[in-house]
Amino acid sequence: MENVSAVISDILLLEELGHPESSMYAVFFTLLFVYIALLITNVGVLMIIMAEKTLHQPMYLLFCNLSVNDILGNTITLPHLLFDMVTRNRLMFYHNCVVQVFFTHVYASASHTILIVMAIDRYVAICNPLRYSAIMTTKAVVTLSVSAWAVPCVFVGALVGLSARLSRCRSTIPNFYCDNASLFKLSCEDVSINNIYGLFYSVLLLGGSMGTIAVTYISIAVTCWAKKSAELNSKAIQTCASHLVLYLIMLLMGYIIIIMHRFPEERFLRKLMAVLVHIVPAHCNPIIYGFQTKHLRVTILKIFKAKTTPS
Repeated sequence: MENVSAVISDILLLEELGHPESSMYAVFFTLLFVYIALLITNVGVLMIIMAEKTLHQPMYLLFCNLSVNDILGNTITLPHLLFDMVTRNRLMFYHNCVVQVFFTHVYASASHTILIVMAIDRYVAICNPLRYSAIMTTKAVVTLSVSAWAVPCVFVGALVGLSARLSRCRSTIPNFYCDNASLFKLSCEDVSINNIYGLFYSVLLLGGSMGTIAVTYISIAVTCWAKKSAELNSKAIQTCASHLVLYLIMLLMGYIIIIMHRFPEERFLRKLMAVLVHIVPAHCNPIIYGFQTKHLRVTILKIFKAKTTPS
């Protein structure tokens, strides 16, 4: 009996997405199409940047981190959700749930840190253009990229570790995928330290990203105003507008999730918003950045023109 209990305790039950039964196929194929489309767009942008030597610049190489993050973040949740919808099997092993929690939160955190390092790159390019090549060396790009991933991994690792240390008295995850709050709520122990650390990390991450974005863009605006250069203003708009739009979309998606928690009775709508938080930025990032950034847009259009032109 003890062995059976141990096995059962390692198997968790996830909630359904909550869609009406009659619309199951419509929801499934919509999510499948969306997932395939975001893979194609993000992998496509990555391949174009890697293949085109003129795009081997810090701005585009740093953007590659964002596409990789979007692919990983959606792959950790959407395929499992699609599989559950087909098989009607909502069971998950506890260790798989912990892994999903880690990568889900790394995805959310890295979305901020990657945009922070991209903002630093734009600040150097516009405010110190003559020293840009000397500052944004290959070593600097690698260091910024590693930092953008290492910081979330360390902090999220501690976050998940605090939840995984707890004993469990429940086996139901009140969500269609595993997140940290659902993980530590499986325990009947005191979770005050989890809530305190989670709040601390959220404030640190949001404060750090919003503060960095604000400081860099204010500095860029002051530089453009002081120099009164039409060429500089055009460069700032072309390279900064897309970055700022991506950041605002990410913030908007995050605030929508916070607002939806105020309406616990709207369970399906809340879960639908959780799906959109993953897929909307992942679709917008390559589209907005690809067509707003001149060199990348020209390269993409050149490739499509070459393929459509008869030989």
